[in-house]
Amino acid sequence: MNIRLIGKNLADIAPGLASIGLAGTDAAPQLVVAHGGDGTLLQAVRRFPELPVWPIRDAATAPLCGRHRYDRQLAAFQAGLTPLHILPLLSGSFEAREVRALNDIFIHNRERVSALRYRVWIDDELYANEIVGDGVGLATVHGSTAYYRSITHSLFRVGIGLAFSNSTEEVNHLVLPDTVQVRIQIIRGPGCMVADNSPDIIEIPEGGEVVIRRSPATALIYGINDFMCPECRLLRHPNKYPVQYFTMYAQAHPETRKDTHE
Repeated sequence: MNIRLIGKNLADIAPGLASIGLAGTDAAPQLVVAHGGDGTLLQAVRRFPELPVWPIRDAATAPLCGRHRYDRQLAAFQAGLTPLHILPLLSGSFEAREVRALNDIFIHNRERVSALRYRVWIDDELYANEIVGDGVGLATVHGSTAYYRSITHSLFRVGIGLAFSNSTEEVNHLVLPDTVQVRIQIIRGPGCMVADNSPDIIEIPEGGEVVIRRSPATALIYGINDFMCPECRLLRHPNKYPVQYFTMYAQAHPETRKDTHE
């Protein structure tokens, strides 16, 4: 199978991919292998919307647990044991321009020293006549572990999440059905719309309106649960967890130190 390999430290993974018949090429790839972290996955989905993506964390910068070291992930893929997941995308539109996102779409204040003023409709019903804050946006279930979580200190498992960043009003973050559309009008700005980690930023002038909804398009991703493994995350961010959990994990998985340095 022809693949497009993107990311960092590609020499670490390319020989293993070749050993299971996945040859890197720019000519008619059938699969994108994203070797890196969350940003590399987002980039792959954005750059190659028509292709399935297989994200593999870069072991040089993100230690892998014993179950997800390179040789085990490669063997599982070769045996057809790596499941293909269909993940929803968000669509954000302003006039004739549209962006899509796997994680989230946010509207921020362009001028960092001035707050954004905006109003919000949910399915054409006015939810907030005026909110003052740093920004507002929607996240998918997958994206709820990212910026949405840092704002709301919460996660969700169904629907789409509406989050308000540093608002001066008491306004509730919402988890909405994924069939709704959210319309945001800039009262005082300008604002800027961003999607995931895309460098393309759309400026929204005062009076401008953005509509964010679930996109009819989807992303095809192999092994997303392996990529988001909580045990691997524990190795990457040990300081975020009580030390006893890290100690318990190390005792239960004595092979970890060896696996992550192979």
